[in-house]
Amino acid sequence: MSIIKFLTSKTFLKQILLAVVALVVLCFILLKWLNVTTNHGDFETVPDLKGKSISVAQVELEDNNLVMQVQDSANYNPDYPKFSVIEQEPLAGAKVKEDRKIYITLNPSGYRKIKIPDGLIDKTFRQVKPTLEAIGFKVGKITYVDNIGKDMVLKLTNKGTTIKSGDKLPKTSVIDLVLGNGNRP
Repeated sequence: MSIIKFLTSKTFLKQILLAVVALVVLCFILLKWLNVTTNHGDFETVPDLKGKSISVAQVELEDNNLVMQVQDSANYNPDYPKFSVIEQEPLAGAKVKEDRKIYITLNPSGYRKIKIPDGLIDKTFRQVKPTLEAIGFKVGKITYVDNIGKDMVLKLTNKGTTIKSGDKLPKTSVIDLVLGNGNRP
């Protein structure tokens, strides 16, 4: 039998037709199964959690069949209460599947403490001020005392307490400086 006769025979055409029908039925069944198992078209709306406490956020997410995942604590933001949500991913209003993890970032209880760097004493005000501001401190009241070094930093204080290098203060703390006025004591 030649190959052309075989390809045009009834037996071969029946087999091809059966294979195509089986493939179509298999694809149809597979697509229906995927629609059922993936809940196609069923979504949950992500609630707005910003500014809410962690317990309130947990309840809201459970009500919407979503899972909370605390990602991290960020730098302290004074605009939000302590231990409240300051960021979330996905954003509020997004449509997601049931049991989706919602990643939240919490506001810590306060500014983190920063170490006072070495070598600020006996430096000029012009050198010390940018150093303190770059780390996150604020320069407060400046007091002059008799000392031969004009504008030389003699002492650092915070709320009346003398600060030494290595001490830790919360970020954005106000540091007062005692400088020399250039006169002999």
